[in-house]
Amino acid sequence: MNKPLIGAFLAALLLGAGVAPAVAAESAQVRESATEAAPAAKAVTFAGTVALSNCSGSVVRSPDSAPTDPALVLSNGHCLETGFPGPGEVLVDRPSTRTFTLLDASGSGVGTLRASKIAYGTMTDTDLSLYELTSTYEEIESAYGIEALELETAHPVAGTAITVASGYWKRTYSCDIDGFVHQLKEGRWTWKDSVRYTPECQTIGGTSGSPVIDDATGKVVAVNNTGNESGQECTDNNPCEVDENGNVTVREGINYAQQTYNMVPCIGVGNKIDLDREGCGLPKP
Repeated sequence: MNKPLIGAFLAALLLGAGVAPAVAAESAQVRESATEAAPAAKAVTFAGTVALSNCSGSVVRSPDSAPTDPALVLSNGHCLETGFPGPGEVLVDRPSTRTFTLLDASGSGVGTLRASKIAYGTMTDTDLSLYELTSTYEEIESAYGIEALELETAHPVAGTAITVASGYWKRTYSCDIDGFVHQLKEGRWTWKDSVRYTPECQTIGGTSGSPVIDDATGKVVAVNNTGNESGQECTDNNPCEVDENGNVTVREGINYAQQTYNMVPCIGVGNKIDLDREGCGLPKP
């Protein structure tokens, strides 16, 4: 997984011991690359993204969400404050008071949003969490002038130009969708039909949960979640690809995301998660 920032903070503390010089160097390099990539992704800003205590996320809506619905925040299942859900574990309607820093287009924090519950969370088949907020979309827009990001309803397409927008780091990573992975295995977890990035998206710890945005439409097509850090096979922080015939491929330095189109049908009236709705592709408890 693109580790939650507890790991990144530990790395920063250990810089004096020479453990993680790459993290510090990467900070400047990514800022520079984000600036260089900006002309190719003019429509993509930080507006609507959020910073969690350990990860990134975004305020999202389905095409059918109403302005008066409680807003939703999208992140990773492995970013939940309750810890990593085990294989087969699905969380639904769990109370939460977690807070999120809302960012404007330039990446400045403009306000604090608060959850009322974990509406959904899992690391089975996918790696995502949805928090229901105490604020509605219209209340957020009225207070901060920021609209939610819309979720795409269709399967993404290989070759699509995308931007991964990290609210935690206030950095963007621009690349293309390289393809899709039948099964992505990492440690105890298996994810299906994952998005594989082209090499330009060198996401790091803390980018977990970032929205993956289609540059052309501005819609969210996936949620950033992991990458193979050191070339190991199917271990923690080193996911491997498994095709339909069981063949395993390791791509060191390549990063991945989980598609979000299949969760849109699960969002019902009032933004309530209904896993029995037609077309809902999320695992059930």
